[in-house]
Amino acid sequence: MSAVDLLQLSVLIPLLAAAGIGLTGKHQNLRESVSLIAGTLLFASVCNLYPVIMAGQVVELMWLEVLPGLALAFRVEPLGLLFALVASGLWIVTTLYAIGYMRGHGEQNQTRFFAFFAISIAAVMGIAFAENLFTLFVFYEILTLCTYPLVTHAGTDKAREGGRVYLGILLGTSVAFFLVAIIATWLLAGTLSFQPGGVFSGDTPAGLLSLLLVLYVFGVGKAAIMPFHRWLPAAMVAPTPVSALLHAVAVVKAGVFVLLKVCLLIFGLETLREIPATQWLLYLAGASILLAAIVAMRQENLKKRLAYSTVSQLGYITLGALLATSAGITGSAMHIVMHAFGKITLFFCAGAILVAAHKTEVGQLRGLGRRMPITMGAFLVASLCIIGIPPTGGTWSKWYLLLGTLEAGELGLMALLMVSSLLSIGYLLPIPLRAFFSDALPADTGDTSVAVREAPWPSLLALGITATGCVLLLIYPDIIYQLIKAGI
Repeated sequence: MSAVDLLQLSVLIPLLAAAGIGLTGKHQNLRESVSLIAGTLLFASVCNLYPVIMAGQVVELMWLEVLPGLALAFRVEPLGLLFALVASGLWIVTTLYAIGYMRGHGEQNQTRFFAFFAISIAAVMGIAFAENLFTLFVFYEILTLCTYPLVTHAGTDKAREGGRVYLGILLGTSVAFFLVAIIATWLLAGTLSFQPGGVFSGDTPAGLLSLLLVLYVFGVGKAAIMPFHRWLPAAMVAPTPVSALLHAVAVVKAGVFVLLKVCLLIFGLETLREIPATQWLLYLAGASILLAAIVAMRQENLKKRLAYSTVSQLGYITLGALLATSAGITGSAMHIVMHAFGKITLFFCAGAILVAAHKTEVGQLRGLGRRMPITMGAFLVASLCIIGIPPTGGTWSKWYLLLGTLEAGELGLMALLMVSSLLSIGYLLPIPLRAFFSDALPADTGDTSVAVREAPWPSLLALGITATGCVLLLIYPDIIYQLIKAGI
């Protein structure tokens, strides 16, 4: 099978899976088998592209030419391949987790859930392999629309309200800012294709480029930069597998990936360093990191605490991209992977606690580690990954981000990253430590505590896999590092 066929399959497999899920919806085991098989085939297809790209081959595919020079087209480049590897691999694990969660929690409309999940992954593949901004924008909007039914899955008034905030902010920012930036890029550069070194000529006014950069940063609402972050906590009304999709597999990772790709392949690092707006956008990203971490510390609801943690951690990726240095880009791209594994594990654990112990508040988790040791052990490992300390892969991304601030001469931002890491210790580590070393609350003692066990085995297996991944990423970061270096 040729590399072009593999590229084509990477976009089509999730769409075919969605159709298969719909056809087999009445047969639960068959429907979920379709999801798992499709995820495995997609991951295999993306993995087979790795040696091709590392050998320096060009893999391109055009679906449709809308206007001369404006096409729905795909091209595999190293950073896109990295994003596709993460998303396709975690699709398998999230599907496995969702099987245990959706059954254990007795969720309704499970066929619709798995079908839209598959369509979301197809949109992610389109974003990862987009050859130009037009293609990227089309799949970016598809991702917004096909995740809306997942956010509002519960069908309650609260879910619908969360969905309205979700849709309003993401569509509003993309139409008001992102689309305007794309049109302006087309008029200025005459192309929307991603190019190493950027697309703008040297005589493009710096003020105009500053305005464009601001439009891109605020237009990509999925990156959740303050003040356009409210959709993320609002979307926490969704089932936990959807939260995992939003925070680790697809939505927010699509946002920061788009920003990274725009900085690297639309502006170029040299141009980015010379734009006046870059400096204050760096400080905005730093403020987003710090403020979201402070807000996270004050959240008693576990999923909301994790949501604001995500807002903070996304700021790391945006900051790394805007540093416009080799180390900054490396740290930013690595943090996409490290945060994906760490945060998906945390949400898996939150869902497992809800299904097995029916607890949602941080204060209710004292002593729970003795009854759910695997879940809380995984929570501890994932917390270390988000904080960025051994024995987890988050160590590498935080290290390169710190090097990036040194390379750019931004010592203030370096200090900010260190302070935010201390804050992440404050809002994450006490949860597993109290779960293992504190006595259970009085309401949890007695006969009721005997009934609390670990979550269903598919969910437990999934969180075990991702927690193990957090550790393995410390030991084997080379595949990720080589892809990033090939893309810079």
